[in-house]
Amino acid sequence: MDSRPTLLCVHAHPDDEALFTGGITSYYAERGYRVVLVTCTDGQYGFDPVGRSGDDPDHDTLATRATRAGELARAAATVGYERAVQLGFHDSGMVGWPQNDDPNAFMNADVDACGATLAAIMDEVGAQVIVTYDESGFYHHPDHVQANVVTRRAVMMATAPERLYYPIVPQSVLTQFVPDARALEIFLPAWVLEAGIGTADELVTTTMDVGAYVARKQDAIATHATQIDNADLVSMDHELFVTLFGTEYYQRAWTRRPAQGDAHDLFGGLS
Repeated sequence: MDSRPTLLCVHAHPDDEALFTGGITSYYAERGYRVVLVTCTDGQYGFDPVGRSGDDPDHDTLATRATRAGELARAAATVGYERAVQLGFHDSGMVGWPQNDDPNAFMNADVDACGATLAAIMDEVGAQVIVTYDESGFYHHPDHVQANVVTRRAVMMATAPERLYYPIVPQSVLTQFVPDARALEIFLPAWVLEAGIGTADELVTTTMDVGAYVARKQDAIATHATQIDNADLVSMDHELFVTLFGTEYYQRAWTRRPAQGDAHDLFGGLS
């Protein structure tokens, strides 16, 4: 039986694993931890291979699903995942899109059933630390919000998890990054702009210096080449990229036992 400490990240779409947690997964994988990814949707309403948005009537959903699966496999390996599980739900689209009404859309998934599936995966791999988005889904995307709901349900059903964390961007970082990026006329995707002013700095419980992995993170984002709204993040200058991606910040959302020692290590204090 594999006794290595295990990190499990629950993400909504292909590319989220590169954008939100690519630093910690690289960090822990390099130190011999087992790192597992669960991706909830197929991302079929992302940009298709010729750049059409998911709300375009000519959008090629089948090609998008297939292309993003390949991008996900390559990017996940780049940032240290040794196992990647896809739950296979349909992408729900953005808030207000007609795709929200699809009964197979992730936002409409049965929370208890999906939570039980996730709990079984957590226990199978012995995942002590779980990471997913906060209650706002980081930027209010319905699939991100649902990822929070089903993950929280899962950690209550599973026995292996010890801690749940949310990746966040502190207000102080976002308020520095956005004006600097706009001054350079860098296009910023919705997940940056719709995150508002970020999360209050005092809610940060764990700060991870992942500067050694920024090139790896940038490569992983670039691997999701169809998602053209992130293109400027790939090509931006190094200093600005480091501002947003060189440190990852986490909010401890739940712990089975009183947590100690996790100011700079999500596993800190766990035996």
